[in-house]
Amino acid sequence: MRLKKAETELIRLARVCRESTADRAGKPHCVPVCPVFDGKRIYFGTAKAAKKVGNIRRNPNMALVFDEYSEAWSALRGVMIQGEAKIMEQGPGFRKIRRLLYDKYPQYEKGAPLDEGDSAIIEFTPKKSFSWGL
Repeated sequence: MRLKKAETELIRLARVCRESTADRAGKPHCVPVCPVFDGKRIYFGTAKAAKKVGNIRRNPNMALVFDEYSEAWSALRGVMIQGEAKIMEQGPGFRKIRRLLYDKYPQYEKGAPLDEGDSAIIEFTPKKSFSWGL
């Protein structure tokens, strides 16, 4: 799917978004993640043992929310994107996206390194979006 230009810009500049999956009982699990956008897909790193990884293994359907809050509610803006997630654990693709994450978030490399074998990079492919204030 093609995202609107304003949606793309909000995603590209975002330092954090909220990621939602469902556990095996269908209960929602929503956590903040630090994304990077390559123009088509959205990626973020996590521990391989994280609950979100197990949820994605069972059900790749996922949602991301990027938003900007304002006390002036007429200025609220954001986008909710539904799509499919894929888990990357190693290889050239993992290393390429890891470099994009390290470039956007310099603290990642020393503070929470994404090591092949211990970490996962989630590749999110947007399928449907809904935006407000954009």
